[in-house]
Amino acid sequence: MTAHANSTRQTLSEALARVIPDAELDTVSLPDSRGLELHLLQESYPQHRLEGDAVVRIMDEPMYWAFCWAAGQSLACFLLENPGYLKGRRVLDFGTGSGVVAIAAALGGAGSVVACDTDPLAREACLLNASHNNVGVEVIGGLDELAGPLDLILAADVLYDRSNLDWLGRFLDRAPQVLLADSRIKDFNFHGYQLLETRHSHTLPDLDESQEFREVKVYLGERPRRPEENLAHV
Repeated sequence: MTAHANSTRQTLSEALARVIPDAELDTVSLPDSRGLELHLLQESYPQHRLEGDAVVRIMDEPMYWAFCWAAGQSLACFLLENPGYLKGRRVLDFGTGSGVVAIAAALGGAGSVVACDTDPLAREACLLNASHNNVGVEVIGGLDELAGPLDLILAADVLYDRSNLDWLGRFLDRAPQVLLADSRIKDFNFHGYQLLETRHSHTLPDLDESQEFREVKVYLGERPRRPEENLAHV
């Protein structure tokens, strides 16, 4: 690990420990992901010994990047198994967290990958994890920071709040295709999106979530081809 990577890991570890006392980062190999590894909260973190103020800090400062959520893990594996969605394309991973989906896209052959997250610590974690897996990923804080066309938007675990459903239409305004993974919305019925498959997974470290949240659905969103895009294919 380079000096810069060591420094970044130390920064992330200190931030994590401020929220979850005695917590540490561990290097975790994801199952069924062809060797993809992430720096995540260790499996034995002291969840059963958290006092009230620590729980409040976790709610106020959620460290999404310290976990590999079930939907993110499922979408990463889907991409590695279906690289045809990626080959040579410009791809955006929205709400990247640990960067697992962005890294899988790069490993799967995407032409370029941009990872988007409003949390600066998540952006640091994504860069650290990308470097650890020997791939290059650009990071930005918001979709409005990205110039130029996109071929594909990736999104996992972004529908924890139903108000975020509005993003699904915005994604299709920005890119002709979207791959979405979600385990939260059970009555999903959004125009332009179709179910591709259902996978079973769990968050790392394991949060002992109910079975319903371990069932992840992967959707493909596609917008009708615009006139200028039809002309480009003549």
